[in-house]
Amino acid sequence: MIRVILIFWALLALLVAPALAQGGGAPLTLTRFGAEGGDFRAELSDGRILRGADLIGAELNMTEAGTPYRLRIATAEPEAGGFAPDLWLFHLILIAPDGTARDHCEPDPEGRSLAIPYPAPDQPLGFTLTCTSGAVGKCMRAGYRPWALAADGITPLAPYHAACVNLFRAAYGGPDQPWTRDGMRIDLYDRIGIQQPDRMEGQSFEAGWTPEGAVCLAHPRVPENGSLEEIAAAIPRLIGRTGPEFCTEARAAALGALVFNRSDAPRQGMTR
Repeated sequence: MIRVILIFWALLALLVAPALAQGGGAPLTLTRFGAEGGDFRAELSDGRILRGADLIGAELNMTEAGTPYRLRIATAEPEAGGFAPDLWLFHLILIAPDGTARDHCEPDPEGRSLAIPYPAPDQPLGFTLTCTSGAVGKCMRAGYRPWALAADGITPLAPYHAACVNLFRAAYGGPDQPWTRDGMRIDLYDRIGIQQPDRMEGQSFEAGWTPEGAVCLAHPRVPENGSLEEIAAAIPRLIGRTGPEFCTEARAAALGALVFNRSDAPRQGMTR
């Protein structure tokens, strides 16, 4: 499960950042803190703007559910995958009032506990944190950054990001009901040039996706979690749109799908 925290910059204070100290001058203060794209942005009283690795070692005062704690920026590195050049990945450590510390994020498939900050669309003075272990972060790293535009400079990527999140979660009816489980292989692609299909052996077309969920479903990703009949019964708009004969990539595109995926084909006798 992704852990997402909304943070308001006005409630933050830069506690520990030795590299930021001013020698012999006026006290250095933080005037604004937030997110810019997929990176932190700190504005200082001397006019400097710090991002990314500039903030390693900084600690932020925070409160969650009435409990104060500190959030330490332990490491920072740019996303190296090539699909999201404006993303920075941060190892964040939560420090409780008694001094105990733990990682902010659960480990991702690479075994790393990394977070991505990004603007909160409904809070202009805040930002949101997500983790690379969850669908929101995975879709950003795949290139679908909700604040960005596609290569044509016109097409917003926010709907593609929302569709991608549904895809990763196998949320056929939308965000509220995922049908997947951890560790499933997914081949993600689109028609705007961000991701291309890998066509891994043993996989077949599963579904096309929008921010509302799947537009059709060729086969369930995890048959044990629900058969085509059970999924269609739970999501009436999929009635008549399930099964490989009624859900192809071409039909999904005609139905408005933004992203598509292939997944492991169900084994004989596993479709229930």
